[in-house]
Parts: sequence; structure tokens; C-alpha cells
Amino acid sequence: MSTTVNLGTNDTNKRVPRSTPQFVPELVYFEPAALEYPKGQHILKWVQAEGIEYQLTTSHNRIMNFPGDTELQQYRIAKRTLVVGVRKTLKFDQSKPSAEYAIPIGTGCIGHCHYCYLQTTLGAKPYIRVYVNTDEIWDAAKRYIEERKPELTRFEASCTSDPLSIEHITGNLSDLISRMAGEEFARLRFVTKYHHVEPLLSLTHNRRTDVRFSVNADYVIKHFEPGTSHFEERIEAAAKIAKAGYPLGFIIAPIYWYDGWEDGYDTLLKKLAAALPEEAKWDVSFELIQHRYTKTAKSVIEKRYPKSKLEMNEEERKYKWGRWGQGKYVYPDEQANQLKTFISERIYTYFPTGRILYFT
Repeated sequence: MSTTVNLGTNDTNKRVPRSTPQFVPELVYFEPAALEYPKGQHILKWVQAEGIEYQLTTSHNRIMNFPGDTELQQYRIAKRTLVVGVRKTLKFDQSKPSAEYAIPIGTGCIGHCHYCYLQTTLGAKPYIRVYVNTDEIWDAAKRYIEERKPELTRFEASCTSDPLSIEHITGNLSDLISRMAGEEFARLRFVTKYHHVEPLLSLTHNRRTDVRFSVNADYVIKHFEPGTSHFEERIEAAAKIAKAGYPLGFIIAPIYWYDGWEDGYDTLLKKLAAALPEEAKWDVSFELIQHRYTKTAKSVIEKRYPKSKLEMNEEERKYKWGRWGQGKYVYPDEQANQLKTFISERIYTYFPTGRILYFT
């Protein structure tokens, strides 16, 4: 199957293969308590219908060994493993600058983005984990909303996962969107690199969920984002989301300095403006995040993606202390300012009424 996408360039009639399938795990673990919830039973029936191998585990922490002769093989199989469990900690983490709190509906991502911070925050647990006690999670969110009223409370649903990539399995994102539609003093936000938005299009959302797509220059997507939807697929999905009435935004991350980056990011924004319907462009938002990494992340990335072209030379970077006392390497001020200035100017050229929420 293929589709024709108007990119606004010489690619006007380019035929783009829609080759990014929905995620199907190779192995599923169920924590026994998860099967006491309707959503856990629903996922079990889906797993059985798909003929996927599954097992019980007393805790996800006991899942230690994955098939494979090397650490790299074991890592790749772990990324194809789904763990269905119960979220026990209902105290939400902060999620600045995008929101006040991270709302936990899943952990882990099916993608293989070389630069992703989940490489280190998830450590030796790269498997995909989903939570079935969504009523309890929502009750906790409601308490946060009540505590902050009449201030607006924003919840980020994608701090530790890409929830859209597994929505066909869990339905967790649809649940949250529908619940948030009735909350005057709250908003939901999530970001995705995937295009499977169909379950969201008919939901009542009352414009209280911001949908953001992660986009980047072709060079970055080609070299550093395997296992994600093509750029054209993401933009088609963004147009559908806009037509369904959701507030629309884009995260350009990581903004990466490479030979020809100016042309790359200019082309990105030009394509974006040409592909989106007019009604989607008048109030679109942008979040800009420069490439950064920690020493721990560098070590993990080099093991898991030994052939990666990702540049991580500390001598060419600035060391910046983080909120929790752990530092990271970012671009020196002069380079960072060039990136910020150039991309901001191009955004306002192609999206005169667009909003840049932050650059970090």
C-alpha cells in the first residue's frame, strides 16, 4: 500500500511507502495482579488472539535474562517484550517545562532512537511496561487537579514512553483523553513519533489534550531514529489530528549540529508548512530541544548502537548541571544560540502565528 503526500517541494508527487506497522511484541509477561483488572483481562485476550507467547511473573524486577548470545541481541529482544502490570507508586513526578506532572500509563519505548534519554533512565530494563490500574492512576490525577484549582494543571503522558505506539494494545491514551475532556482545570499532553492516530480521531476531547509530533531533519531521522514512523507518515497523522480539532504542536528534538544542518531544518519546516492544512497552522506550537547526553548515556549508546554516527565528543561540548545534580553535555553557547536563532526565524517564516514554547 502507498500514498501520495504533498510536500510542497519537488517531491509533490512522490509516492511514500507506508511501511511502519503497529507494534506486536514477541513475548508478554503478566504480573498476576494485572489480571484482576478488566484492562489486564482485555490485553490477555488480545495476546491470546494474536498467538503471542506469554508468561506470569511475580514482578517485572524479576525479569532478568532475555534470549541471545550477546548483550546487544538480548537488548533487541528485550525491546520486543511487553510487561503488563500494576502501577504501585501513585505519586507523580514533575515534568518541567512541558507540564506540571508526568502521568504514568506506561514505561519504555518500542523505537530505537540512538540519542534517547530512556537509554539510561531505564537502564537494564528496556522492555515495554504498561499499567492496567488506570482508574487508580486517574484518581491520583484528580487529587492533583483539586489541590491546584483554580490554577491549570498540565499532565505529560509521554515522559517515559511513547503511548501512541502501544495504544492499539492498551487503550490507555484514549481513556485519558476522554476523562480529561470533562476537566475544566486540567490539560493532557503527549508527544509521539508514530502515526497510528485512528483510535483518537472520534473521541470527545474538548480541546483539552495537546497532541505533539516529534519531527526532525531528514538526516537525524534517517541515521538516529530506526523503528519509528516515517516523517511523511507523522505529518499525515498530524493533519488528521488537526482536522479532529485537537491542539497541535511539534517538538523538534534533538536539534543536532551536522554539516548542512541549516538546509536540513529549513527543509523540515518548509515541508511541514506545505503538508499541514491551513486550519492547523494558525495556532501551532513548537518546543525546541538541543541534543544533549550524559557520560552514562554515551557508554550505553556505544554498546547498544556500536555503528551509530551520533557525535558525542565532550571536548566540543559545554557541561551543564542538571536539576537533580547530574550534569549533561550540551552545545557551547555560541552554537546553541545559532541553532536557536536560525530555527526560530524559520519557524516564524513558515508559521507567522506559530508559538515557540521554549528552547532548552
